[in-house]
Amino acid sequence: MVALYIQRSKDSACTDRITMEFACAFVYVPPAVIQKDGQRSSANVIKRSALLPPVNRIRPSTPPPPPPTNSTVAKSPKLPKSTPKIVEQLEKSKVKKVVKPSPFYENAKFHSKLEAASSINTTAQQTTSPRRTALLPPHMRPAASSQSSPHSKPLDNSQTFTYDLPNNEPDLNAHRWDPNYSYSTPEGTGGEVKLPPITSNVPGQTPAPALPPRPAFMKSMPEYLVLLPSSASSSQKSPSTSSLSQSSTAKGSADKEPLPGNPNVVLVSLGKLLSEESGESIRGEPTCCSQCGSVQDSCYVNVLHACHFCQSRELTSPPSIPPSALFLLNPDEKPPCAAGALLLFCIDISGSMSITSQVTAGEHFVHRSRLQFVQEAVLQCVQRLSEQQPDTRVGLITFNYQVTMYGYENFTSRFLSGAELTDSNYLKEAAASFPSPPPLSQTKDFLQRQVMGLSESGTTALGPAALLAVAMASRQPGSKVIICTDGKANTELGNLEVEDNDARTLLSSTIFYQELGEYAANQGVTVSVLSIEGTDCRLDELGRLADRTGGKVVIASPNRLHPEFEQIIENRTIVTHCTVTLLLPKSLHMRGEREAGCKGTREVGNVDPDTEITFQFGANEQDADVPAPASGSRVSVQLQIRYRQRNGQTMLRVITSERNVTDDSSAALSSLSLAIIQLNSSQASAALAVRGRFLDARREGELQRKLIERAIEHNHSAQDKQTYQEWVKTMEPIYNNIHNFTRRKSVISDSQSLTDAGAALLYAMKHSNRKSISLKNKHKL
Repeated sequence: MVALYIQRSKDSACTDRITMEFACAFVYVPPAVIQKDGQRSSANVIKRSALLPPVNRIRPSTPPPPPPTNSTVAKSPKLPKSTPKIVEQLEKSKVKKVVKPSPFYENAKFHSKLEAASSINTTAQQTTSPRRTALLPPHMRPAASSQSSPHSKPLDNSQTFTYDLPNNEPDLNAHRWDPNYSYSTPEGTGGEVKLPPITSNVPGQTPAPALPPRPAFMKSMPEYLVLLPSSASSSQKSPSTSSLSQSSTAKGSADKEPLPGNPNVVLVSLGKLLSEESGESIRGEPTCCSQCGSVQDSCYVNVLHACHFCQSRELTSPPSIPPSALFLLNPDEKPPCAAGALLLFCIDISGSMSITSQVTAGEHFVHRSRLQFVQEAVLQCVQRLSEQQPDTRVGLITFNYQVTMYGYENFTSRFLSGAELTDSNYLKEAAASFPSPPPLSQTKDFLQRQVMGLSESGTTALGPAALLAVAMASRQPGSKVIICTDGKANTELGNLEVEDNDARTLLSSTIFYQELGEYAANQGVTVSVLSIEGTDCRLDELGRLADRTGGKVVIASPNRLHPEFEQIIENRTIVTHCTVTLLLPKSLHMRGEREAGCKGTREVGNVDPDTEITFQFGANEQDADVPAPASGSRVSVQLQIRYRQRNGQTMLRVITSERNVTDDSSAALSSLSLAIIQLNSSQASAALAVRGRFLDARREGELQRKLIERAIEHNHSAQDKQTYQEWVKTMEPIYNNIHNFTRRKSVISDSQSLTDAGAALLYAMKHSNRKSISLKNKHKL
């Protein structure tokens, strides 16, 4: 678990020192992964129960040579009883036919003698091959072939059996570690067991001959590891004391079991990290690794040390990387003209906005249309901004069957309709030629009159209006666009009313909103979508704009529009074009929806003061050439944040930290930060669900929930238990009720869309932070 934070030093200079804090205090690697790579010490090897079969017992898998055909037997001359030359020729022919080499035995003369005798007697009527004793170990095959053929030389009764073990067969008495091992002490006193003698034999049957002596390498009894107390008197303890010790031992062993879920989560508090930064920056590009891009040193030196992140195994010495550094990239580049960010209201005035709702006005009930609620909310926002932030530039765009960009006292409005609304390039050019609105201190009265004069009629040209608004706001990075609508876009560009009639048109609309979101993010524009309760706007498609740009997707009742507007406006953008990269050694691996390998990159775009993102990583289990880090070793994790300030300067923040690796589940549970695990689970599950992967989202949430429950049981924290119970309420849609937020009321198939309520909920969870989760829980309580 990693949490990034800014810690102010208390010295006289009051300089800020940015560090990286691991809430878990370790990088956790499951014991099974470490043992699989052969990196567990011999002191920790667990003895395997003798009741279980040996592990990885490999028998010689060479197939028997094919039997001679009838034609071969017919053509071959009659063989004498014992001819050494012919026997050698037959053995050579066998070796040529066998593809794989036979196992080598030390007592080669004994086995070659038997095989030669058996091969001479091979005929078409042969039904049994001496190599078909697959269930017997190789050293017992002479006993199986005791009935020799008439042509073979009879064995002497005084001959001694020599048991030899193949060179390529493992030692059956060697104890190897197994993750599924479970050991229990055998019951009884441990004394010798005597079987009753056989007093009667079956009449007419001779008794079986005595068994040959047991070889030295075969143990007569399995070895058991019995832990006895140091004093002899302790063997006479009471049963109650023994059961108590067994229960405590069971609890201790449960804490050592591998953890469910993944405790290796990185939390990056971008809002706090980038808004409170201070200190001098290093001008120019840093020295980076040419392969992975890791920053090696903050100074300009020509000698580059070995890259810690590119090594297949961790270096013994720590990498030469500064713990924290801030770089000013392209210092000679002149920043663009610093103008105030824009705030554009993009309002739906189609015919459906005339639908009324009953509200109370004092002691009377009145009916007001949806457009009237929107007008009142916009007017209140304009009034507050004119009093507190008079330099804010506020613009107005409306859409029904046409799109209107409202002008100002010295500039007339512009109307776009018909074929003009189907050409994306024409719309961008129209937005570029339209002047930016002056500060609100100059346009307040004129803007209020324009808002009050709106009337509803016509269709919903939402797609062209959104494109115009984004293109106009892209003049100044950090600008905001608020789209308020009550219905689906139903004009040609961005049509969302054809989901059941024309799948091709819907696909083109999906691509349109995805590309518009990318365009807005590249221009530093944040788009938020606000719909009215009780309507269907296809927020699962329209919400892609907000998802990519860091905006919000909100469903509000008509009388709650103003608070939602205010919350979106107050959430200012502090930096734009933000890209976060997490670098790991090759022994670790990124885990996530779209991340792979030892390097994870997240295109965040616009960052507000509350933006928090999380990453998951774990041991590398895919590449056999790169083993997992050993317990007790140290690994380095590097975070790179590239962003653009409001003045246009491009910055690079680099933070590097070293942490210890452990396979001790108890140590990981003791230092686990449940708040970070809960936030990551919410974000990761929602990210899967908004893409239609409902079953994967449920599995991800269940794994992390088991990890949280395990930590609560281990730490016995009442506060963590209360926080967990509140958090489970926010995850209820993922765990149990996700089918209520899909249009077909089922999650058997992932190829279906979300309802407006489901889209708003999951997009909010995907961009949630610890503050928003706690506030949501308080409202529910």
